[in-house]
Amino acid sequence: MNIARIILSVLFISCMVWLWYPYFTQTNITTQSTSEVIAEPDYTAIELKQTAYDEQGKISHKVTAAKMELYQQLGFTFFEKPIFTLYNEKQAWRINADEATLYEGKQLVLEGNVVAKNLTDKAMIEKIDADNIQVDIKLLTMRSEQPVVVTGPNLKITGKGLEADLKTEVIKLINHTRTIYYDQ
Repeated sequence: MNIARIILSVLFISCMVWLWYPYFTQTNITTQSTSEVIAEPDYTAIELKQTAYDEQGKISHKVTAAKMELYQQLGFTFFEKPIFTLYNEKQAWRINADEATLYEGKQLVLEGNVVAKNLTDKAMIEKIDADNIQVDIKLLTMRSEQPVVVTGPNLKITGKGLEADLKTEVIKLINHTRTIYYDQ
């Protein structure tokens, strides 16, 4: 009976090893997690050119961009290499940046190498340079809390923070640093 027990034990162990062998030799399969995407754009435009009009049928603003992504459910539009041209009765401003985000169709946040250029001839202020500028397209106002450089034909003003009303043509530096007047 001793031999029968040994044969039965060997058979039992062999069956157990055979059944459990895949479990012991199984490699750990790691799932590659892709970066979580919060939202996909509703649509994307490449080489965008768009003109918007006000209630009276006059041009309100124009937009060109290398790429535009609309996130309708989240309530914003993202632009790469945008150029916004804002119009009012007296003057026009062209603002370009590395990227911009438009919220609710009126609040525009431009970031990275922002240059706001006055397209009016012989204006006292020709351009404004900053890293970040917020623009209200409906009210035609600009605001920044970052360092800014305001340049005119005969002057250069540096400071930190800016408030500008493009309708009344009033530009105010919040923290004035330096003004340089050039010979006329």
